[in-house]
Amino acid sequence: MTAHAASVTRTDALAILDPDQTDLLRELDGVFTGWGRSAGAREILPPPVYPVEDLAKFDVYTNFPHLALVAAPLELAGGPAEPADGRFTPAGLREARLGLPHATCFGAYLFYEDAELAQDTLVTLVNRCFRNEDHYVPLRRLASFQMREIVALGSYDHTQRLLAEFTERITAFGAALGVDLERVAATDPFFENDGARALLSRLSPVKYEFQAGDLAIASVNTHRNFFGERCRIRLAGESGYAYTSCVAFGLERWLAVLLDAHGSAPQALAAVRDAAARLP
Repeated sequence: MTAHAASVTRTDALAILDPDQTDLLRELDGVFTGWGRSAGAREILPPPVYPVEDLAKFDVYTNFPHLALVAAPLELAGGPAEPADGRFTPAGLREARLGLPHATCFGAYLFYEDAELAQDTLVTLVNRCFRNEDHYVPLRRLASFQMREIVALGSYDHTQRLLAEFTERITAFGAALGVDLERVAATDPFFENDGARALLSRLSPVKYEFQAGDLAIASVNTHRNFFGERCRIRLAGESGYAYTSCVAFGLERWLAVLLDAHGSAPQALAAVRDAAARLP
């Protein structure tokens, strides 16, 4: 990790959920997955790590170097390595060829790499995400957390329909749960290295976050054809590369907000089930 990285302690940066918290997180994920499936999404199952060359296609190490984490095997030439002071030194590690993703949707674009889509496509996936932060807060800001996403690939109109539908769903769900969510325009670092895209991003926001207080717990994101170009994904009968968009839910962050709002995991679980039953 970089010099500014926070100490990774199990109590702050890494969470082991108790049984009631686990039930609540699974219920939330089931609600979001159900939304995706009702919209026509099929589920895919990504790996928790990728070759660094795959993540480099998305400018991860250029635009998000402060968040990046990589994995390396131990250097065994001098005998079995042992950690000292809670860490392995660079001398005890070999080349880092695996990258830990900080977002789930990367798996969708890599799954369809070099594909020609027969039609507008919708997939959902959940994955472990990893972020090297300058500080950690239990459940709210973790080194490892779960993110559920629904990803649209295909025509521009298709990608925008997803965002419009899920903006309404997220807003209504928050209200039904008694959680005040503010929709806030956010910047998207994916466009920082491309002047034309960066200009379009400033003129028309491509990322909106849904914030409970100061904590973003969901987002809707349009990428135009950034990922389509990088993975050479095309839509049959269309010129150019496919457009993409995604909706993302930080599951542990939802857990933190609902625990604050309802006092306990069982009470929050009852509220989630009631809210989901009352919404279309």
